[in-house]
Amino acid sequence: MNPGNTTPQSRPEQGPPPTDKGKMALAGVLLMIPIVVLLWVPHYAKVEPTLWGFPFFFWYQFLWVFICSGLTYTAYRLTLSARGRTTHKVGEDR
Repeated sequence: MNPGNTTPQSRPEQGPPPTDKGKMALAGVLLMIPIVVLLWVPHYAKVEPTLWGFPFFFWYQFLWVFICSGLTYTAYRLTLSARGRTTHKVGEDR
């Protein structure tokens, strides 16, 4: 920047990217599923059926670790798609 130049450098205005609200809503629903299911404790607070000696209560919650990962990844990809991007590079703004 030239010290004699007091005008700010012009930057193109960057607003939020256009967003597909339907995909964003679906991503939100996908993220809410594990919250609702795991807060509904009476649904899975039981011993039977057991799996390899583990009561249902424990293996059901552990199963949701993998289900949550899949739902979170799907919501992430939907969010990228809703904003018009299907790939993302580290440090890339748009």
